[in-house]
Amino acid sequence: MAILLFLLKWLELRFVVFNHLFEIYAGIISIVFMVLGAWLMYHFQQRKQEKENARKEMVAIPELGLSQREMEVLELMSQGFTNQQIADKLFLSIHTIKTHGSNLFVKLDVKNRTQALIRAKELEILE
Repeated sequence: MAILLFLLKWLELRFVVFNHLFEIYAGIISIVFMVLGAWLMYHFQQRKQEKENARKEMVAIPELGLSQREMEVLELMSQGFTNQQIADKLFLSIHTIKTHGSNLFVKLDVKNRTQALIRAKELEILE
């Protein structure tokens, strides 16, 4: 009896698969292309981010003589952090942050933070 029931279920499954073969193939192909698209998007997005970071470093540092730490301070300034918050985030003293800020102002030829951020965006150092 169990063998007969198993045989009927197997035939039913085979019948369903045979009748809906096109839909099954289309579904499998859709899933394959969806996974491929997601992988490509991730791959190219990661590559784009690496290129942007490299471009920022290549343009900003040699041309203006900005150090990596000054770049970090500038990016945190652009996010609206105060000197104290930047010092806390980078584990530095507030006086060190002020020194980096002063160096940024000299190198960017500006007088305040707002002008520094505008100048950095003009030079495409910041987005």
